[in-house]
Amino acid sequence: MKHSIKATGLVIAMGLALSACNKTEAPKATKLETDDAKAAYSIGYMTGKNMEAQLPKLDTANFAAGMQDAYAKKPGLLKEDEMKTVLMAFDARMKKEAVERQAKTAAEAKGKGEAYLLENAKKAGVKTTASGLQYEVITEGKGAKPVATDVVKVNYEGKLVDGTVFDSSIKRGEPATFPLNQVIPGWTEGLQLMTVGSKYKLTIPATLGYGEQGGGPIPPNSTLVFEVELLEIAPK
Repeated sequence: MKHSIKATGLVIAMGLALSACNKTEAPKATKLETDDAKAAYSIGYMTGKNMEAQLPKLDTANFAAGMQDAYAKKPGLLKEDEMKTVLMAFDARMKKEAVERQAKTAAEAKGKGEAYLLENAKKAGVKTTASGLQYEVITEGKGAKPVATDVVKVNYEGKLVDGTVFDSSIKRGEPATFPLNQVIPGWTEGLQLMTVGSKYKLTIPATLGYGEQGGGPIPPNSTLVFEVELLEIAPK
């Protein structure tokens, strides 16, 4: 995450959506009557949407004021050296807050995951392997079992322990095909327990998933719950 003076090109783009605002007037109604107006709004909206996750506290009114002054070639209310100093301090503060948010999210996910694993292990039909992987047979197939070097074709849906779906080949309407030794360890281990035609529920501790880093919509330290159907093993 970068918010220093080098990032101002990205930041400025957001102002195209806010250029109707200034320091004293309320924003006027947005009119998208021309292609240029539509393009400006689209750039602003898409940039703002991307930035909001990183800068949820951005003062958009003053941002728009600065944007207007720059476009009008007015002198800035701060000297450029002051701006650089302010942005460096802002950058440091944003980084610190981001680290604190991630640490809090990771701690919460770890606690929820551990509690979920403890309760899930007590359920009838749930087995736990030496690594901590938990699995439950939904449907048992009669085909062969894959080994780690095989390429497999599967249908699956992945959820966080709160039920949030973060990935689903079922919703995409297209099974996934991949080498079994190139996915998270919980999948590599879990799929080797299955025969072709089987459907299992895999509950994967963070240590066998995306760990302390997380990935995409998956927070750090997340326990993951998958329903996986093994459709086939690719021919050698």
